Amino acid sequence: MDAPELVIPDWPDAPANIGALASTRRGGVSQGPYDDGRGGGGFNLGLHVGDDPAHVAENRARLQGLLPGRPAWIAQVHGADVVDAATVGPDQPVRTGDASIATAPGIVCAILTADCLPVLFADRGGKVVGAAHAGWRGLAGGVLGQTVAAMRAAGAGEITAWMGPAIGPQAFEVGQDVFDSFAAALPGVDVGFAFVPRPGIEGKYLADMFALARLMLGRAGVASVAGGDRCTHTETGRFYSYRRDGVTGRQASLIWLK
Repeated sequence: MDAPELVIPDWPDAPANIGALASTRRGGVSQGPYDDGRGGGGFNLGLHVGDDPAHVAENRARLQGLLPGRPAWIAQVHGADVVDAATVGPDQPVRTGDASIATAPGIVCAILTADCLPVLFADRGGKVVGAAHAGWRGLAGGVLGQTVAAMRAAGAGEITAWMGPAIGPQAFEVGQDVFDSFAAALPGVDVGFAFVPRPGIEGKYLADMFALARLMLGRAGVASVAGGDRCTHTETGRFYSYRRDGVTGRQASLIWLK
């Protein structure tokens, strides 16, 4: 049985008492458009994308074998609501949100993505962790700031963040509406450096979500940010990408207190 291939965050100032990882599309049993991009089984973790539920269940079981507890899977809606991961479980009603936090060991915050930006958070004192799903709507809508605020309300001190695999600035084409949304979300901040106009196509840009996330995190008082160097769209054999493939799987980014 192939073992899941993982991305272990290069996160220099993360506290020692956390665990964190991101999955890739390799090391599972999913077939067809959910495979590993090389003709083998894919590690799709999304139940909502049309994959065989039995394959997803096997992939999730393989993932859980690497974790201290069951991931707190939430129903993501491209918003900014933050959920207490301790309230998420198979015997609980489905929780809707785009971020979760945890304050006790063994509770695993989990986010699914396939181009959107996953951001993991930890306070330097090792008291609170969090995970946020930041597509451009959620990012402009303040999901990162809301996650930071929820962590601080739960006792976090200085917070550090890691940005996981997402669509990179060479591949993320957006329209004027996206530019305008960030200009409105960050009044007085020059967001233009994060948008490269497409030559000959008025109102179209290549957007840098990593740069925009750094701006949003800075506004929330988070100055220490690692990651932001893996592109889901261009790394075809490693990550699922909705923009690239349409019908595809989902990878996960997860964090917990030890």
